[in-house]
Amino acid sequence: MNLSRRLSYRRGKEDTVADRSAGDGRKAGTVTGAESTAEIGRRVLKLRTERGFTQRMLAEPAYTAAYVSTLEAGKVRPSEAALRHLAERLGVSYEELTTGRSPHDATRLRAALTDARRALATGAAEDAAGLFAEVRDEAERLGFAEERASALLGLGDCALETGDLTVARDHFEAVERLLSGEPLPRRVPAIRGRAVAHLLAGELRYSCYLLESAIDELNASGLHDPYALLLLYTAAIAPYMDMGAHARAVRAAELALALAPSVDDPGLIARMHRGVARTLIAEGRTAEADASLAKAQELYEQLRIHTDLAHCHWMRGYVHAQDGNLERAERELRTARDMLASKRAALFTVQVEVELADVLRRRGRTAEAEALLVPLLAHSPAAGTAPAPGGTDTAPAPGGTNTTPAPSGTDTTAAPGGTDTTAAPSGTNTTHAPGGTDTAAYEAGLTADRGAVHAGGAHRLLGLIADERGDAEAAEEHYCAALSLLERTGAAGDLADLCRLLGDLLRREGRLEAAMDAYRTGLGHRAAPGTTTLGPAPAEPPM
Repeated sequence: MNLSRRLSYRRGKEDTVADRSAGDGRKAGTVTGAESTAEIGRRVLKLRTERGFTQRMLAEPAYTAAYVSTLEAGKVRPSEAALRHLAERLGVSYEELTTGRSPHDATRLRAALTDARRALATGAAEDAAGLFAEVRDEAERLGFAEERASALLGLGDCALETGDLTVARDHFEAVERLLSGEPLPRRVPAIRGRAVAHLLAGELRYSCYLLESAIDELNASGLHDPYALLLLYTAAIAPYMDMGAHARAVRAAELALALAPSVDDPGLIARMHRGVARTLIAEGRTAEADASLAKAQELYEQLRIHTDLAHCHWMRGYVHAQDGNLERAERELRTARDMLASKRAALFTVQVEVELADVLRRRGRTAEAEALLVPLLAHSPAAGTAPAPGGTDTAPAPGGTNTTPAPSGTDTTAAPGGTDTTAAPSGTNTTHAPGGTDTAAYEAGLTADRGAVHAGGAHRLLGLIADERGDAEAAEEHYCAALSLLERTGAAGDLADLCRLLGDLLRREGRLEAAMDAYRTGLGHRAAPGTTTLGPAPAEPPM
């Protein structure tokens, strides 16, 4: 045997001995376990055959044909040096040879994720979900955890838009499980998605709990990740506003604005501006709210995110409604409805129609308003009956679309993008705007489990319409149906306003004791809103 052949034989023997010793801890190889060894062997055999190499051609000059044969049979655990030699000879990367995953696969999957995100932004959620599902399945097959998590996150977002909240929560929970060993900031988008799903289902307290727990954990652990914190604070505005915790919503908006310069994500910045606009409207600062929405709209136009652009038109319609410019409000809302309908965003289309019905009612076109609202409720199953305060009649509460009555006789609208409701000027009536509200398929109607706050608001509007035409019995039924739905959510301000409307109706009917009970119930909901149902405010990051 010549010298080079003896050296090659000796090196193959050394690798064999070293690799056999790896199992007892004396040397850590890159491949562990019989299954992995067999997989490596099959992969080497496949690649060698595809390239037309003999075992000797692949092995030389560093190894022997016998060593390659043993490796391909899965009988030897190759060392890192052997794998790097074989990878170079086969023309693949070390990672691809050891894991079966090519860097080109990761690039291809990320490109497919980009296409799916674009489809969700510009087209129908159902179409985007099909693309995300393909990426998820392929990433799982190839073992790419990060790309699989991104695909599951996209599927959750699609389900939020189509209104399948249970499916959305399942996808977000799957992301959290998949990334359970990762730092918390990596899991925050899934936590935020799950919180939004619970918000849309009317589970306001639990939504707050999820968001505040994540904020506390981030700050307590010193993980002051600006992106993660901005995502959480922006999402928290919605449930805070729905629960009447206006001070917390304002503080969340302030912290979000402070974090924004540290975040390079135009889509998230635009979402933040929409959330901030909600708090500005609550404070009567409608001009500033409109300016904030204009910033968001400009970003969405640049990014070509059609659904969120429609949400901006929706929110601007809400702002105009608060200013009393009902003609401009109607125009913006109709634009939003047409854009969302073209995307088959069933949930948001329904919500815009509730908002539009409110504007039509205030313009004196009550027949048109009622014609919009009644079909939205017609497909919904009854949510049960709700006894009104003071022993007033009960009424089945269909889970139709929903609006939230704001305190002091006003009605509020949930703003786009997961943001939440604000108090409108006294005596006005608005509905939840897109995105922080609940989702449901238009054909099936909104239900108590998917839109309790909006369903209550829709009944409130129908109650107002019935009251205005002198139909006290129908008005009382709708108010009681709204109470049944809103009591599940803890929407304190909305409940207080609804009790005031019901009390006024009962008082005019001469039922003074029942009216007093309704007022007392409303005062109970109005007292220190948001402070009796939430724990201490979450810790704040160092700014």
